[in-house]
Amino acid sequence: MDILHPAVDRYLTELAHKDDEPVLLEMEALAAREHFPIIGRLCGRFLEVMARANGARRIFEMGSGFGYSAYWWSRATGPDGEIHLTDTDPANQSKALDFLGRAGLDAPIDYHVGPALDVFNETAGDFNIVYCDIDKDGYPDAWEAAKTRVRIGGLYLCDNMLWSGRVTGESDEPDVRDGYTEAIDKTNRAIASDPNFRSFILPIRDGVVAAVRTR
Repeated sequence: MDILHPAVDRYLTELAHKDDEPVLLEMEALAAREHFPIIGRLCGRFLEVMARANGARRIFEMGSGFGYSAYWWSRATGPDGEIHLTDTDPANQSKALDFLGRAGLDAPIDYHVGPALDVFNETAGDFNIVYCDIDKDGYPDAWEAAKTRVRIGGLYLCDNMLWSGRVTGESDEPDVRDGYTEAIDKTNRAIASDPNFRSFILPIRDGVVAAVRTR
């Protein structure tokens, strides 16, 4: 199921290619070559705009891969920010620090190798933004852990919230793994009904939820 009409997606992506910087292109080429899931240009620019609008200086990302989304966070915070990245694969840490270093965007980065929720629980303090892109069965626990540690006025953001339309119950696509669709739907409903947040799902790529803490 196409979340966004392909022609609209192509148009928006064309506009986003003003950011054709060498390291960014190299990261995208690696993702295409190795079939590594990244958020892509449209979501990347959305993350940067959200972080800039929020004035975010402290960001925690659950599930960071080789640093593609961190590229956009770092553009927003500048070198004086604090961006925590997580992944269980030390090879991704090495790639991320190399890419971001060559792009001049590594100054705010603290890359932790370990399970995202464990690292989050071990990292003190609240955040302007918590972003989640881990295995989908972990989404409900990630929301529960993060919602009280997003500062008032801060954002909880999470990718893959439409899950190729599977969450509607009207998609013929089988689930990637048993329980993933149910976990995402449970998280969507928990965020939408939380009295301390106002939220919406942006239907680009695979659906990105943006929830601002109001109290």
